[in-house]
Amino acid sequence: MSETAEFPVAPSKVPAVRRMGYGDIGAALAAGARDFRAKPMMGLFFSHVYVVGGWLLYLFLVVTEQVWWAIPITVGFPLLGPFLAVGLYEVSRRLEAGQREWRRNDIFGVIWRQRLRQLPSMAWVIIVYFLFWSFFAHMLFALFLGPSALMNVTSSYAYLLQREGVMMLLVGTGFGAVFAFVLFCLTVVSLPLLLDKELDFVTAMLTSIAVVRANPGVMLAWGMTIAGLTFLGMVPGLLGLFVVLPILGHATWHIYRRALVSQD
Repeated sequence: MSETAEFPVAPSKVPAVRRMGYGDIGAALAAGARDFRAKPMMGLFFSHVYVVGGWLLYLFLVVTEQVWWAIPITVGFPLLGPFLAVGLYEVSRRLEAGQREWRRNDIFGVIWRQRLRQLPSMAWVIIVYFLFWSFFAHMLFALFLGPSALMNVTSSYAYLLQREGVMMLLVGTGFGAVFAFVLFCLTVVSLPLLLDKELDFVTAMLTSIAVVRANPGVMLAWGMTIAGLTFLGMVPGLLGLFVVLPILGHATWHIYRRALVSQD
């Protein structure tokens, strides 16, 4: 593309899938950290939306005495991360094109213009997926512990230490891992691809799945890297996400660039 501030108006060709190596993960993370250092305020702005949103959500659960929801939501909340990182993809896209100076509103303008393209459709896929996971987690809680536990868990977490509670946590973690992996396959390159190319969201998801099928080991390692770093960032009251999310967001753009060969 000749202009980084504009998007193609004609349909783009579907990029070819590359064979990747494990070294691509380290290179993408290094490039992500470099982009974060180049534009730290942009990274901190987008990560603060995620962190403050997590704090507000937890406060809401405390006030409404539904803290038990924090377990499934904490597991599911990172599912929204790929969509929230769209602004970081745009920053990396501009830095890659050699741009170093722009106004913050330029980035917001790009995000705003996405409403006329395919990203909103992809966003709905992610949001519905997150809501379905929350419902499924609620159902598991009720199946293993019964409705009485839903009423009393706010005052006592002893239910979770019982046999049924431990089984619920194990089964829920297993299903959560499957949910996360499926969404990872659908979004690992689809969101930066939709930002960069004029494709429909179904084609973008199928391309993302093709990347995972062509590079299962590398993509599994990349997914585990995302999960591990995100967990570490969430442990200290979500504060670590101020650094982890920008680096992962920028690195995702570079994974996309390493996973696909543009045919435009």
